[in-house]
Amino acid sequence: MKTYLSVIFCLMCAMPVWASDTLDSLLNVLDEVLLEQDVYTQQRESRIRSLKQLAAYTDSCSMERYNLNNRIYKEYYPYICDSALHYVDLNTHIAEQLGNDSLLTDSRMSMAYLLSSTGMYIEAIDVMKKVDRRGLEGTRLSNYYACYRHIYGELNVYTQAKSLSNEYWKVSEAYKDSLFAVVAHDTDEYLEMVENRLRDEGQYDEALKVNDERMARVTPDSPQYAVVAFYRSLIYGERKDVDARMQWLCRSALADVRSAITDHASLWTLARLLHRAGDTERAYRYIRFSWDATKFYNARLRHWQSADILSIIDGTYQGMMQKQNTRLQQYLIIITVLLILLAIASMYIYRQMRKLMDARNHLQQANVSLNTLNAELSQMNERLSAINRELSESNLIKEEYIARFLKLCSTYINRLDAYRRMVNKKITVGQIPELLKITRSQDALNEELNELYANFDSAFLHLFPDFVTKFNELLQESERIVLKKDELLNTELRIFALIRLGIEDSSQIAEFLRYSVNTIYNYRAKVKNKAIGVRDDFEERVKAIR
Repeated sequence: MKTYLSVIFCLMCAMPVWASDTLDSLLNVLDEVLLEQDVYTQQRESRIRSLKQLAAYTDSCSMERYNLNNRIYKEYYPYICDSALHYVDLNTHIAEQLGNDSLLTDSRMSMAYLLSSTGMYIEAIDVMKKVDRRGLEGTRLSNYYACYRHIYGELNVYTQAKSLSNEYWKVSEAYKDSLFAVVAHDTDEYLEMVENRLRDEGQYDEALKVNDERMARVTPDSPQYAVVAFYRSLIYGERKDVDARMQWLCRSALADVRSAITDHASLWTLARLLHRAGDTERAYRYIRFSWDATKFYNARLRHWQSADILSIIDGTYQGMMQKQNTRLQQYLIIITVLLILLAIASMYIYRQMRKLMDARNHLQQANVSLNTLNAELSQMNERLSAINRELSESNLIKEEYIARFLKLCSTYINRLDAYRRMVNKKITVGQIPELLKITRSQDALNEELNELYANFDSAFLHLFPDFVTKFNELLQESERIVLKKDELLNTELRIFALIRLGIEDSSQIAEFLRYSVNTIYNYRAKVKNKAIGVRDDFEERVKAIR
């Protein structure tokens, strides 16, 4: 009874606010908040930096470090997908080292949920297979069912094999029923499931009442408020109340931006509705903002979700700009014709000046009009140039492989930092002999080299996937290279892969592969002797491989 009274009280307090928040005013507020995005982003970055500084002074394998990593993961979860995965992966290793099965289960389920949210379904299922269902109870059991329900629910919606969609839906519904049976009734998760069921059954008024109860539990402009507001917009969408749906999408988007959330659906859904309503310019600004946030979040599923609507709105916007350009060109032609006519009139007036002295005043007025038209033409040219610059910037192609090497650099920096802290710790506790033993060992160096070569092989074969096949075509059939199992490239192939990339100096190749120059020279000569045809142009033929 107290719960219902609190809900009614909150609704009575909120009704004047809702009544005053018209769609136009909410859209104007959203326009202003989007311009202040950097302020909210800096606030989240500041929280993350503070947590990382605390983590730097804790034991890398401790419960305290696990809790700090979990807080960092929660900050990154709606912000940057890769970083969230990194910290939940760190916690998985910590839980394994501590031998804590409960923490290991929590970390694995968090990773599976995040992987499925970003479209990595196979990886999510592989992680969940490692979770032992036996012995789970309470929140962990409900989380177990929720993860599987989410994975198969996402597969049902986004699978490319439509024949499997119904199977995925059945599995998702089965886990949904299991979750409904074990989830605590006083949680938002339970209320969300009840609300969705009522909405799917067409009981919209009852669904709104449940949403009111959820709304009373959250703080305005919080991430939780953004989710509840989005679900409320879904109810109004089912009721075909477009205006109310767009208002709640605005409120959800405002909470997303103010919380520095880059993984959101409210803004691009709102952009789609604005596009349908004919507000193409605002829809274009919103979808561009959402697309930039999606790229920053770096999850392939989000790219798929917003790519279609982006292309539609972008095409409409470009068409509108083209129409404006065409109209400007027509104005330019008219003005040019007018200028020609004015020039002819000026010449005629000039010729008649000697006979018609009183026509001088008319000529001066014509010159003033001509200057005015020139000024207007100049302004139109400036506007046209600005529009063309915007169009050029929107068509720039992003480099595909920057993320791979940024991540590699980040990994090496993290390892170097971990090595530095290990050295510092051993020096501090006086383990100098053990430290000397570690530094004299080649194992760490060999491991890093193997990883470097593996990254090089993977990146090179991504650029030239048919390199091994085409390289073998240049060799005699009996001398062709056969790779071992799980081997991408061997030493001979790496040498000629570097040559294909333009690195021909044997000393540079030797330095990269950690061989002597003579060894590299012998390898090159040995492979050339196996070539089909003239051996002198063998390396040029390797460079021609595409």
